[in-house]
Amino acid sequence: MESVPFLNSIYLYSITFICKWGLTPIISKKVYTIDQAFAHRLGFNFSENKGRILENIVFLELLRRGKDVYYHSGKKECDFVIKESLDIVEAIQVAYLVDVNNYERECQGLLDAMDTYNLNEGLMLTLNIDKSYIPNNVGIKVLTVWEWLLN
Repeated sequence: MESVPFLNSIYLYSITFICKWGLTPIISKKVYTIDQAFAHRLGFNFSENKGRILENIVFLELLRRGKDVYYHSGKKECDFVIKESLDIVEAIQVAYLVDVNNYERECQGLLDAMDTYNLNEGLMLTLNIDKSYIPNNVGIKVLTVWEWLLN
């Protein structure tokens, strides 16, 4: 773990911290790779990790857009919360696939973050949407990652 700051400084990895009530970075963190091929080649992969790759794509785009990115860990975890000044202004959950089998589970972390930071809307990003299932959940907007990237 001593090499993580070095890897961050040479842009191999980027680190995001947990966001708690005080909005202060604390010890718990998530590490994202700048180059997915690097992680794929050197990592211990037991599956294709498509969800993790999609989450990594969203993280890199948030950095490119100049966002101050954290993640939420309360009763449930939300992949990204965006901080502006001293306030959390956006919550984003990333899921490889959203369908009848996992929609409620994926929503729980997003709803927890929305409740914690008093947000009226949250964003769920996914590779594919099963449009036949997605309920009209008040406050949760569901988009494919490609739609979000083009905005």
